[in-house]
Amino acid sequence: MRSDTTIRRETGIRQKILLHKIKIDQIQEEKMKYYIGVDLGTSAVKLLLMDQEGQVVNIVSREYPLSFPHPGWSEQNPEDWWEQSKEGIRELISKIDAAEVAGISFGGQMHGLVILDEKDQVIRPAILWNDGRTTKETDYLNQVIGKEKLSEYTANIAFAGFTAPKLLWVKENEPENFAKICKIMLPKDYLAYCLTGVHCCDYSDASGMLLLDVKNKCWSEQMMEICGVSREQMPELFESYEKVGTLKPEVAKELGLPETCLVAAGAGDNAAAAVGTGTVGDGQCNVSLGTSGTIFISSENFGVDPHNALHAFAHADGHYHLMGCMLSAASCNKWWMDTIIGTKDYEKEQEVIEKLGENHVFFLPYLMGERSPHNDPQARGTFIGMSMDTTRADMTQAVLEGVAFAIRDSFEIAKSLGIHIERTRICGGGAKSPLWRKIIANVLNIKVDRIASEEGPALGGAMLAAVADGTFASVEEAAARIVKVVETVEPDPEIAEKYETQYRKFVQIYPTVKALFPKLS
Repeated sequence: MRSDTTIRRETGIRQKILLHKIKIDQIQEEKMKYYIGVDLGTSAVKLLLMDQEGQVVNIVSREYPLSFPHPGWSEQNPEDWWEQSKEGIRELISKIDAAEVAGISFGGQMHGLVILDEKDQVIRPAILWNDGRTTKETDYLNQVIGKEKLSEYTANIAFAGFTAPKLLWVKENEPENFAKICKIMLPKDYLAYCLTGVHCCDYSDASGMLLLDVKNKCWSEQMMEICGVSREQMPELFESYEKVGTLKPEVAKELGLPETCLVAAGAGDNAAAAVGTGTVGDGQCNVSLGTSGTIFISSENFGVDPHNALHAFAHADGHYHLMGCMLSAASCNKWWMDTIIGTKDYEKEQEVIEKLGENHVFFLPYLMGERSPHNDPQARGTFIGMSMDTTRADMTQAVLEGVAFAIRDSFEIAKSLGIHIERTRICGGGAKSPLWRKIIANVLNIKVDRIASEEGPALGGAMLAAVADGTFASVEEAAARIVKVVETVEPDPEIAEKYETQYRKFVQIYPTVKALFPKLS
């Protein structure tokens, strides 16, 4: 006969086993969720895997070609984006349980024209954001239709890189292709279509088409009529954090992902980068040093720069933002290092640069023309101020400073509107340079915060997917939980004063040489 002690011990063991089983069941029920952020850039697609806690688990990059059929033109094959994205996703998830991937979303290069026929096949290569062929069409929109009307219809004026002028160019120069158009899309939205079969677009990216009534968040009837397109040819509009669909069964199988994996609309690269840096809500600022360069100021309310020198766009957080955009930023440094100097050791080239604010060489960073604030597709890069004692380091420094000065051009416009900015976040490939961060802080004369992750658009995309899945209640909550500042660069009053003098010289260069640029092409 068993003793009471033995019975109690056995009962206790059974209870422990039962509790253990319950705990295991709970753990299984609370499996980790993962989210994929896709940064569809100009030179490569960058893919980021984030867990539900906001930790970056893996990053993968896949390059694809960029074509320049004529001087100032810039094109890509959308199928290349899709093929490289698929390869990248498979590698990205190779070391986790793919069944735990709950969502995918995007940050994508803006403005590019992707046109599909009745079978959803790509009609011609995408005309990209940095393509400068639409001078005639841009002039028509700004001068014949009129900037005031455009601003009334869309909150913006026409820039050569915007989508609407590209449509007019195709209509004029490739009427056979224009006649085939069944759907008009932006680059990242082509990926969303390939994943889900849904023709979609978000408000932030659509803002840069010159086809969206930004204030009222709907397609502009007037602009569609001007461009000769119909509502049926436009994609369905979503907020960036909204679910547009789930993976097509055949795509899920090909990628090794569950069919339940949702796809959120995502955002234009700058809005996605702003999410990834926590630049959401009211009065926050972000500087992006990617292929292009931007200064991005978030706002809860809709507002328009009266001179339309800054873009007035919808934001991925559901609100709005003002943005100044330069066409060549980190790409200027890449051109200088890779093509001109012939080196990949960027750090070594920068480590000899010590004296800031005293360089006698200036650089206009307009290698692909310029958007904000000049709106001049014929502008070109220019070195000025060289002498017999100019060094290689002086030239390198001038490139970095020229980009910073060009960003300040847009910063000055924001200040003229009464916007007070004391600090900014910074992201993009150029943000990895301590020297460049220091130059930006002193040229703008504000604090510059570097965040833990420098993968702004990809992280922003993953965060938007997590919001769409309900892991976070809002984009603001996701940013507050995930984004961490790891370093703040403060301006040095002495250096900032020197750069103030240098900037006043810089702003005189473009007006002086502007009339020459059209004669150079």
